[in-house]
Amino acid sequence: MNAARIGVNYTPRRGWFHAWQHLDPGEIREDLTQIAGLGLDHVRIFPLWPLLQPNRTLIPPQSVQDVLTVADLAGEQGLDVSVDLLQGHLSSFDFLPAWVSTWHRRNIFTDPDVVAAQHTLARVLGTELAQRPHVTGMTLGNEIGQFARPDHPDREQLSPAQATAWTADLLRTVEGLWPDGRHHHSFDDAVWFTDEHPFTPASAVELGASTTVHSWVFTGAAQRLGAHDPGLALFGRYLIEVADLWHRLLDVPSARRIWLQEIGAPTPWVRPEDAAQFADASLRAALAHPRVEAATWWCSHDVARSLADFPEVEYTLGLFDEAGRVKPIGEAVARIAAELREGATDPENPATVGPRVSSSAASGSVPSGSGSAVSDRSASGGSESVRSASRSAPSGAEPGQIRVPRIALDGSDRSVLAPRGEVFRTWIDAALTTGPARLEPTPG
Repeated sequence: MNAARIGVNYTPRRGWFHAWQHLDPGEIREDLTQIAGLGLDHVRIFPLWPLLQPNRTLIPPQSVQDVLTVADLAGEQGLDVSVDLLQGHLSSFDFLPAWVSTWHRRNIFTDPDVVAAQHTLARVLGTELAQRPHVTGMTLGNEIGQFARPDHPDREQLSPAQATAWTADLLRTVEGLWPDGRHHHSFDDAVWFTDEHPFTPASAVELGASTTVHSWVFTGAAQRLGAHDPGLALFGRYLIEVADLWHRLLDVPSARRIWLQEIGAPTPWVRPEDAAQFADASLRAALAHPRVEAATWWCSHDVARSLADFPEVEYTLGLFDEAGRVKPIGEAVARIAAELREGATDPENPATVGPRVSSSAASGSVPSGSGSAVSDRSASGGSESVRSASRSAPSGAEPGQIRVPRIALDGSDRSVLAPRGEVFRTWIDAALTTGPARLEPTPG
């Protein structure tokens, strides 16, 4: 992806991802036309693994064709497409094939037969997608590493070496048959903050075409700051700073970029009436970072209330409501897309949104007039007032920098950066007063 792209994770309006079971091209075209109408330039799509591979040795041609159909319908609207391979996990629901579950329980990361089948699917799907210039590449699977999280109710057991090998090997297969594509792997924020997670920050920043970040304030930031706190709009930028810190800790080439692959405005942590302002603040803060190549909102369309058992938060994350009407949050994202499309960027920083971004906004704060998304913390119901900027940077840090404690490169103490820690608290307070600071490793 090029710098400063803005798109959306595509969730079909009718039937959610169950739409893949009986794909209706007309309905999909209608959704994608709406997305393109907002001026967005790319979508990420999520075919379900059990439909693509219902048996370990069966890949139905029609299921593959359905993926190609959706990709081509997006291309017709001028949208680039990134395709996720193994779904996996979506919106709290797991979609694993029957041949890895219950009586056929096998580790999806280490069982040789399972892994071989994944590589076969990657070759079949990748070979077809690589022929389409509007498809930019594949992501291995949506937050598939969450199946190995220490708190997962049915955790896959594997070591960090095995997790890295699984990721590197599957990426190598995709890259081998599709060398011109940009291929990724993705995680929730546990990869940055959970000491025992077998998927490590090193694999996040060293493997794949760029580093992906998923920003959800309900994973710890909202619990630390409080619902409706203005600092929540800067959590995505904080994750970007964390990823950038790991780039430098591990001497990653300076050309490597960061893709904010998911970010949303979840209720009740963000009030519905503040969602548009949250989107404006969070996207502007993210796109102001020089390493960010793209931001992809979650999600395109609200989940229909007729579908049962979703967590309440999942029903209202879309840019469009379940009837297909654009929401205020969709209008806010469209305004940013228009600025990017018109080339309103700083030539010294091609990922900076242009004229509406004041000097404070380009650092991550929000322009005056953006309302309660970034307002006084005491008025927002947050946990405490903002500390003064003079207290925000520990001794030894330069202005605009926050020094972090020494971190083990294997990620075994990465939780020092988690929202419950003092680094996060200090960074948020500084960001709300003087703008987001660069996280700097302690020398030595």
